[in-house]
Amino acid sequence: MSWLDGDLIDTPVTASDVHAPLIELEERFAQREAEVQAFMPEPGRFGRLRRELARLEERWPDADRRPPLFGVPVGVKDIFHVDGFATRGGSKLPPEELAGPQASCVTQLLEAGALVMGKAVSTEFAYFAPGLTRNPWNLEHTPGGSSSGSAAAVGAGLCPLALGTQTIGSVIRPAAYCGVFGFKPTYGRIDKEGVIPLAPSYDHVGLFVRDLDLLRAAAAVLCSDWMGDSVPVVPGRRPRLGVPEGPYLGQAWPEGLSHFHATCSRLALAGYEVVTVPALADFDEVAARHRRVVAAECARVHAAWFLRYGDLYEQRTAELIRRGQGISDAELERDLRYRATLRDELTALMDDHGIDLWIAPPAQGAAPQGLGATGDPVMSIPWTQAGLPTLAVPAGTNEASLPMGIQLIARWQADEQLLAWADGIAETAKAAAA
Repeated sequence: MSWLDGDLIDTPVTASDVHAPLIELEERFAQREAEVQAFMPEPGRFGRLRRELARLEERWPDADRRPPLFGVPVGVKDIFHVDGFATRGGSKLPPEELAGPQASCVTQLLEAGALVMGKAVSTEFAYFAPGLTRNPWNLEHTPGGSSSGSAAAVGAGLCPLALGTQTIGSVIRPAAYCGVFGFKPTYGRIDKEGVIPLAPSYDHVGLFVRDLDLLRAAAAVLCSDWMGDSVPVVPGRRPRLGVPEGPYLGQAWPEGLSHFHATCSRLALAGYEVVTVPALADFDEVAARHRRVVAAECARVHAAWFLRYGDLYEQRTAELIRRGQGISDAELERDLRYRATLRDELTALMDDHGIDLWIAPPAQGAAPQGLGATGDPVMSIPWTQAGLPTLAVPAGTNEASLPMGIQLIARWQADEQLLAWADGIAETAKAAAA
């Protein structure tokens, strides 16, 4: 199958033309990477990719028997360990201090025939201190974070698939800012082994794509016990969408909220039932709890490194660690107990109101101007804390031609159903106007 420009073709790519997409990708890389700066530098990148693709052809000479991600270049956020690549985590720490065995999800992708396009830029240790990456839609705007390079790479067409992580909003927000799909599965469905953690109790591995067929193919490779082919799809059955009305929704900026409501109206006109449900009345405490856990667990993850290299940390990361050092184990344990409570509350609301999916803004608005910050992840907090599967869906642009989006949230472990429903919603949402 061909992956260039986000299009998947049912007929297999033959041995004679399997290199053609890589040749075109190299041309695009030469045109855009210097300005977007989505990847860590790598001399001879495309020579390596050609050699690796040739080895894949030798391993699977029969085009009809090739694995599902054969020849697909994947950007890998630079907090994942990859054999043959240094892991820097967007930091100034010595790479040898951060080294570790290859991430299990990277190994799964390679076994499915994928190629490692390279290490994509991460904010420092997946928190708020940005790297050099720019938004491919407007170079003066942030691409979001912490999976900055991964989202920008897919948004710029520099790779069709990328790995990222989300601890607060680091998949959904940059996906929305860069105009691509971002998928954060149910907590734990993609193995995190071999990924430098930020806050392990909230860390999720996620994916960026421009094409939902490729997303489903990658999810089938990476997500444990994937049952995509077994999801019942009733012809004409559309999911009932719930808008979480209350203080949570009030976190969105006027532009973001206006666009969100316009998109909901467009979905309703297309035949989707969209209902308003009072929810998350205690959002301020939900958000405060999330931030305490992130600080406390980050301090514990970085305890030894920070002791030796504290002066090398960027100020925002250092402040997070120091704040976390003041949170006791008892306080952390108390806050962590609310993960299941929040999940149960959100699920009960779905049951009571007959909701199939929550729908919400993926960020406060479009990508802010400036490169010194990555935007506020506040719109992802409850869904990440509850560990629920979430999909960022492109939904047109604003008056400044910057991408806008929505996020869809499904029940615990209902990832397959979420992606099965995504096509129809995405088709309607992409035409939304500011």
